[in-house]
Amino acid sequence: MGKKLLFAAFLSATLFLSALAATADYWRSRQIYQVLTDRFARSDDSRDACADVSKYCGGTFVGLKNKLDYIASMGFDAIWISPVVENTDGGYHGYWASDIYQINKNFGTPQELKDLINAAHDKGIWVMVDVVANHVGPVGMDFSKINPFNSDSHYHSRCQINNWDNQTEVEYCRLADLPDLDQNNSYVRQTLLDWIKNLITEYGFDGIRIDTVPEIHPDFWAAFADAAGVYQIGEVFNGNYKYVANYQKYLNGTLNYPLYGQLYNIFGSRASMTNFKTHYENMEAFLDQFLLGNFVDNHDVPRFLHQFNDIRALKAALAFIYCTKGIPITYYGTEQLFNGGGADHVNREALWTSGYGETELTAYLRTLNHGRKHSGWYNHAMVERFVDDSFYAFTRCDMFFAFTNQPDQNQTRTITYHMYDDGDVLCDMWNSNDCVTVQNGKFDVTLINGAAKVLSLKGERLGKCSIGWNKKIAEKLFLSIE
Repeated sequence: MGKKLLFAAFLSATLFLSALAATADYWRSRQIYQVLTDRFARSDDSRDACADVSKYCGGTFVGLKNKLDYIASMGFDAIWISPVVENTDGGYHGYWASDIYQINKNFGTPQELKDLINAAHDKGIWVMVDVVANHVGPVGMDFSKINPFNSDSHYHSRCQINNWDNQTEVEYCRLADLPDLDQNNSYVRQTLLDWIKNLITEYGFDGIRIDTVPEIHPDFWAAFADAAGVYQIGEVFNGNYKYVANYQKYLNGTLNYPLYGQLYNIFGSRASMTNFKTHYENMEAFLDQFLLGNFVDNHDVPRFLHQFNDIRALKAALAFIYCTKGIPITYYGTEQLFNGGGADHVNREALWTSGYGETELTAYLRTLNHGRKHSGWYNHAMVERFVDDSFYAFTRCDMFFAFTNQPDQNQTRTITYHMYDDGDVLCDMWNSNDCVTVQNGKFDVTLINGAAKVLSLKGERLGKCSIGWNKKIAEKLFLSIE
């Protein structure tokens, strides 16, 4: 079969799966690229810097559509975009709704949003939309500015969340003085359920990211998820394993804040890697770790490079979110080595100032995306194989993954377990010439300057999860995955 015919068959299969996106299981294989619509690309492709990052900077649906090839070139097959509804003044991020029935005119028209989604689907890219059901824009007590929730009866009494350990306060009071909707009000509840169903149906979104999940009683989320009918991933901004895990009883997945904390602790602050052992014991509280969203950066936290000015450590953390259980999410700008931090807005830089050029991280993410996608390791159990203070290793199917938190020192460990046969050759995903041979039931793994390794079998004895076999397919589909 020729390259064009093979690619056509691949694209046809991808578009068929897009029709089945409502099933969470199909999201397991996806790799998500998160964008702030206002900060990603302008319609006219202008590149001048944003004058004030606390206000609108000019990113649009058209600009994003025009840059889909940039996203696809790194191997991403899903994007998470900002909330699309009309916002109060200054709501460039999308979280200050003023009219849930209108599309934010700063981003574009309803038709331009549909064009973006259709163009993404044509490229095999799914679209996840961010949604908010907890609150509206900062209007104080003047609810006449909000459609359709224009009465004080639609809201909880005015109070502020001060004690995050008081769940009643978290659910009934205001976050940053944003009017808090009362989902026990039958009109509010049914309106939100009808709205999310219609939004998905009208525009063809493949999944939703849900903002401020703990601020609403979880029973509402079960109904909301059912109304949406597509994969849901909720924001539970908390590092407590059991607290976050509780919400997976109601939603398909949550953002993996417990893992985020460990990534910063281990790769950033260089805490003992034995913390991963404890971490995964605690992660048993979740119903399905494969549906969680793993991330290193996002719009609500300082960027990794702001906290830890070490690209080697960032690479290791990025590799880990791809190789472990869960769905990897990469925040726009990480690939361009952005390092914004501190207050909100500073970590929400305009991407166009980068020129969308090739960097060491665009190439690194390309290999991770294609390796994960075409090996299928995301479908397999994760089995810990070695752990000490500065080395952590596990297997998934016949593949071996190794990490260190010490980029200033090379790390070598002898691995002894009976999964491979003597004479088997294992080669690194990033360097096919970097290979080790199993002898007397063991092999050495050396990590240089903090670099992670993903090893797969070379030669005739290839398992169903091997990069070696799938690389041949990937080269036909994408010409090269290097």
